[in-house]
Parts: sequence; C-alpha cells; structure tokens
Amino acid sequence: MKAHPTAVIDPKARLACSVTVGPYCIIGSDVELGEDCEVLSHAVIEGRTKAGRGNRFFPFASIGLAPQDIKYGGEPTSVEIGDENIFRECVTVHRGTAEGCGATRIGNHNLLMAYVHVAHDCTLGNHIIMANGASLAGHVDIGDHAMVGAFCGIHQFARIGAYSFLGSYTVVNKDILPYSKTTAPRPMEVLGANRLGLERRGLTKKDIGELEAAFRLLCRSKLNTTQALEAVEQRGFTSQHVQALINFIRTSQRGVVK
Repeated sequence: MKAHPTAVIDPKARLACSVTVGPYCIIGSDVELGEDCEVLSHAVIEGRTKAGRGNRFFPFASIGLAPQDIKYGGEPTSVEIGDENIFRECVTVHRGTAEGCGATRIGNHNLLMAYVHVAHDCTLGNHIIMANGASLAGHVDIGDHAMVGAFCGIHQFARIGAYSFLGSYTVVNKDILPYSKTTAPRPMEVLGANRLGLERRGLTKKDIGELEAAFRLLCRSKLNTTQALEAVEQRGFTSQHVQALINFIRTSQRGVVK
C-alpha cells in the first residue's frame, strides 16, 4: 500500500495492497477499502465503512461519519459502497441509523460532484450523477441512471425514479417518476419522458414511444392519477418500462410529481 507519511491510518483498518492514500488523510479503524481505491489529500473515512474496488475520494471528502440525527446514540451502523464510484471535493456521506435500515448504501459507477450530501439510510443505485451541491435528507432512494441537478434538495423518504432527470435547484417533497424530466418551477412540473437520456441509455424507439404516450395520459390529460393509470393499463402497452412506471406510482407513499 502506498500512503503518504502524513496520513493517519488506524492499524485495524483493512486496506488492499493497491490502495493509495494521500497527504493528511484520516482512515478509521473499521474502514475497509478494496483494490485500486485512491484517497486524495485531506479526505476522512471513518466508521464502519466498506468500499469495493476502484473508488476515488477527492480532497476533503468526509465519508462514514455519524449521522446528523439527534436520535442517533452511537449504534454500530455503516456505509456500504460498491465499485468505481467518484466522490469529489467536500462530499459528505453519513452512515445509517438504528431506526432506519442501519446502513447508507451506494452502488457502482456513480459520480457525486463537489459538496454533494448523502444523509443517513439513503440508498443509491448504479450509474447515478449528482451535480454540485445536491443534498439528500435521510431515507432517500435513487434509482439507476438517475441524474440529480445542482443544488437540488430532496426531502426525507422521497424516491427518485430510475432514468429520471431532475433539473437544478429543484426542491423535491414527493416521489419523482422514473424516466421523467422534471424541472424547478413552482409548482414542480413533469415535462414528459426523458427522451434524450433514455436514448443514450439504449432504450428502444418502441419503449420510448410507449413511455411518452403513458406520460401524456399521466401528466397532460385531465384525468386524475387513478383514472390515468387505468387508461395506461387499458392501452395494453407491452414495454417493461411502462410497467415499472405504473408500479412506481402504485407503491408511492408520498405521492408523485405530475
């Protein structure tokens, strides 16, 4: 392992031989870092934090510290990180709480830009981009391939659906529909399917066409949500992504943005 002499690494920490630790970093006793992880200068990784291979922690990132929850009493909760994630400057990721799921989980190939905050008990999937200053309160779930714009604020227990695009400065207090493009005006407005993003992710023209038709019924008709869902189901769409959209709405506990 290559570590700068000014780095403070607890002897009990478990770091793979190919890990690199830069100047003035602090690595706690319960930390595990997989192969080819890189911890740049002044980063802090504490608590029961386990990261897979190829993760990069940029200067002043703070990973695995205690949650900002006044009910937290020092319970042995954790942060679980997959492979090939990038945590840019001053990103903060807090471990879970005993009253939550006990862990904050981040999947694979995610980019968290500068000053992003991921609070306790959040779950992030794969291939997610969170732009500068975006903040998650506790218990937020983000689906695969979602894009969260700069300075967005996400309320506790909200869900951000897979393949969705959330415009900068958006304040979210309800679930964001998967595959949607949502912007910040008051009230928030769904503009329709995230067509460009879905094309980039390889969805077929048929899938995108059916999603756009479903969004027109959900967000542009005069039907309420129950009526719109019935109309979508009556159209006989065969795309698995339309079914995922329907399931997301039916399982929402906070309501969805339309």
